Amino acid sequence: EEEVVESGGGLVQPGGSLRLSCTTSRLRFSFDDYAIGWFRQAPGKERAIASCISNSDGKTYYADSVKGRFTISSDNAKKTVYLRMNSLRPEDTAVYYCAAVRAPPGGTPWGYYSWDYWGKGTLVTVSS
Repeated sequence: EEEVVESGGGLVQPGGSLRLSCTTSRLRFSFDDYAIGWFRQAPGKERAIASCISNSDGKTYYADSVKGRFTISSDNAKKTVYLRMNSLRPEDTAVYYCAAVRAPPGGTPWGYYSWDYWGKGTLVTVSS
């Protein structure tokens, strides 16, 4: 069983919406101790962080390219983080990866270089 599993990807038309889920299990420490990040990698491009939430203090981060369109949220009871994606554009097409890293309150985990756990990714295709 993987520690971090993504779901919810698929094909959507431009302007449409999707919700991705990142379900965690068997993390070494409490879910509350971790920041969960959503990364994405488009064809021919490097993987980059799109959004992140730090469960220890609730702080969130959004890349400029998704700000105002994507919303990240965390359900501690379900140990799951969601990424709601609205107003999707063709340039949002990518494999979306979920990752987890221990992050204390007041930190900036979206700038961390090394993450503890990675999922295998879910493909999002935005096309008419």
